[in-house]
Amino acid sequence: MKLTFYGAAREVTGSKILIETEHGKNILIDCGQFQGKGLETDAQNRALPLAPASIDHIILTHAHIDHSGLIPYVYRNGFSGSVICTDATRDLCSIMLADAGKIQEQDTVTFNKKRQKKGLPPVQPLFTQADGMASMKLFISVSYDRKFRIDEYTTVKFTNTGHMLGSGVANVELKEQEGIKRIAFTGDIGRPVNRILKSPEPFAQADFLIAESTYGDRLHPTMEESDEQLRQVVYRTCVDKKGKLIIPAFSVGRTQEIVYSLNKLYNAKHLPVVDIYVDSPLSVNATNIFRLHPECFNEDVRNAMHNDPDPFGFNSLFYITSVEDSKRLNEIKKPIIIISSSGMMEAGRIKHHLANNIANPANTILVVGYCAPPTLGARLVRGEKEVSIHGTKYPVNAEIAIIESYSGHGDYREMADYLQCQDPQKLRKFFLVHGEYETQLKYQAYLETRGFKNIEIPAMGTSFTV
Repeated sequence: MKLTFYGAAREVTGSKILIETEHGKNILIDCGQFQGKGLETDAQNRALPLAPASIDHIILTHAHIDHSGLIPYVYRNGFSGSVICTDATRDLCSIMLADAGKIQEQDTVTFNKKRQKKGLPPVQPLFTQADGMASMKLFISVSYDRKFRIDEYTTVKFTNTGHMLGSGVANVELKEQEGIKRIAFTGDIGRPVNRILKSPEPFAQADFLIAESTYGDRLHPTMEESDEQLRQVVYRTCVDKKGKLIIPAFSVGRTQEIVYSLNKLYNAKHLPVVDIYVDSPLSVNATNIFRLHPECFNEDVRNAMHNDPDPFGFNSLFYITSVEDSKRLNEIKKPIIIISSSGMMEAGRIKHHLANNIANPANTILVVGYCAPPTLGARLVRGEKEVSIHGTKYPVNAEIAIIESYSGHGDYREMADYLQCQDPQKLRKFFLVHGEYETQLKYQAYLETRGFKNIEIPAMGTSFTV
């Protein structure tokens, strides 16, 4: 068996791990897009290192685009195998992949206008909305903790990681001549206590462990601390400064967590009288899918639903879908809260809201999750005083606030605690993925103090025969 790391190798996005079995099967764990590098990202995503038709199966850990977003692309270019994931992941992909295709089409129109001015030929989108919808026919959904037989030599079972709705460790068992080999890829690991979802659950002992490391060099505040920080940011912006609070958030996961926290503050009468707008069609659809999967909710949310049947809705909360209504938000002069995607501020309606609000010192931009280094979100976090949005430069006069604990990723201590379900003495190899290299080196050193050894940090394209 050979493992090759084709993405999220010494970087955070583009998750792709190829398993080549001794029986001639090619199994790809995750098929994610690289994100946040502009034109370089597009080139990386188009330059697949393997022929799509050669892939027999894709095992998908969760629905985030940096894990699932190239499935329509490989489908369009010849992949016809199965995509195996949890029930909730399939439901989310049914809206997210089509939305990703729509974004590809819209971005290509804008990009081709610039190419035309330079006398360059047009380019085609990576894939289309129709490709995203059509690729869903390849999906097979499996309940958590059910061992699914891929073929006579291979099984997979998903164990909840608490990162997002439907996320799971991919536990793969391969029958080979020298015996059964067990590979576990964590995908992304959630926090031990989640506002909405069940906590991560222990997974079976692996021979070869592949684990994420996004926040491998930092610690998060507690959930209660971050909710209090959110309350303070709301009051400071909407009451003291009488400005607008703009919250860039991923449509799936972070948006629902922010809404749930605001709902709790509203029910406890800890919010000022201020209208809140979720401005993202994908967020609206994703929230509806959340409502369909209460089996993924933690006990606190299920108990709260006895008194509040809709934890994602309250009187001053409005969901926006149309472009016209989105534009009208910029005409509102009173204090409001706008939650809009994307979280890294590289695409979507959030860029228009930033362009209209970032120069006003009364306003606040609240960053609530990880932003890859080249992205607009990361530039704001670094404190840049001027940024370009849609080709126009804007002074950054608005306050930039950060609450990292709304990220769906555990910090280094939380991730290491979760991995204690594994006996380090029984691990034949441990691979770290999904992290910036300097972060991974620090996390590797910490893991070694926790008893783990034989830790590799694979570079892009590195193969290991195991």
